[in-house]
Amino acid sequence: MALTFIAAVLVAGGVFYGLVDLLAFQEIDTTAKLDAKTLFDLVKLSFGVVAGAGALVALVVAYRRQRVDEAGAHREATRLHTERFSQAVDKLGSDSHAVRLGGVHALAGLADDAPDDSLRQTCIDVLCAYLRLPFSPDPGDLPDSFPDGTSPSEERRDAHQDKKDRYRALREVRHTILRLIGEHYRIPKGTHRSWQGCNLDLTGVTIDGAMDFSGATFSNGDVTFAGATFSGGRVDFRGATFSGGSVDFSAATFSGSYVLFDDATFSGSDVHFMATDFSSGHVRFSRATFSDSYVDLFAAKFSGSDVHFTGTMFSGGSVRFMTTTFSGGNVHFGRATFSGDSVHFEDARFSGGNVHLNRTTGPAPAGLLEAVGNPVPAEVHLRPDWLLPIQ
Repeated sequence: MALTFIAAVLVAGGVFYGLVDLLAFQEIDTTAKLDAKTLFDLVKLSFGVVAGAGALVALVVAYRRQRVDEAGAHREATRLHTERFSQAVDKLGSDSHAVRLGGVHALAGLADDAPDDSLRQTCIDVLCAYLRLPFSPDPGDLPDSFPDGTSPSEERRDAHQDKKDRYRALREVRHTILRLIGEHYRIPKGTHRSWQGCNLDLTGVTIDGAMDFSGATFSNGDVTFAGATFSGGRVDFRGATFSGGSVDFSAATFSGSYVLFDDATFSGSDVHFMATDFSSGHVRFSRATFSDSYVDLFAAKFSGSDVHFTGTMFSGGSVRFMTTTFSGGNVHFGRATFSGDSVHFEDARFSGGNVHLNRTTGPAPAGLLEAVGNPVPAEVHLRPDWLLPIQ
């Protein structure tokens, strides 16, 4: 304190004499003595300069203290988050299914309250990792009697019922995670509880029930369903937006499900359906819009599914059906619009099923007529104006 006071006095004195020299520099009559008022004003000005400098220093110190306090608060929030995270993960690994459900909700809440994006992503990664874990399939119903005529013992019935109860409980945990993911990707980015922009790794998962991603927005994050199996239930991407980042369904299997991409928008993103197997069920892209996106159905297989591209708009970007196999089921492009050279069918194979392209608008997609060949197979329905070049 004493050194600070002495320094302030010295600075004030220096400013005072500097002002006196300035008066001389301005050729003010220095032979006349400075009156008391002028002298007092100079002293006030000198100490005012010192006070202003002190205030500036105090502002800098306060700013640094605030930064230190914020860093400390962030460290404390991170520490508390880590403690809660450990407790939630322990719950997720519990033998009690009710406790597991509590762990799922705890992790989702931690993702919502995470102090930074990296910690939020960690919580999401753990939930996705749980979905990727192997699980026992539905044991089905135990028959009343076996082929040899014997009936299941009471112990066997109890063991079978225990397996079925465990399967249903674990299925409920998995479906809860999927439901929470869908809810959080519908929340607008930048608001509390929104997970938009985060990565979602569902590689190889089995989705054997309803999953609602309708209205979700996948922007600037990577969403992966590579190798996933959609069997039974309804998977809903209606009205979803895929913009930026990438979405990967490569080698996924759609069998027995209703998978809906109706009114979805693919804009500025990379969407991969490479080697995807559409083997049964229904997959719809009705009224979807593909604009400025790279959508890859390279080597996909349409065998037994009803796939609808009805009213779909292909404008800009690139949609590839190259080396795709159409060997069963029904694929509808009714009222679809092909704009420019954005859709490619090079080396596609048509060997069964029905492919309807006769109610489309726009030029024939690149490589389509060559892939269809001449004569046109009965199961491929083309527009009359497309038939002229290959007759």
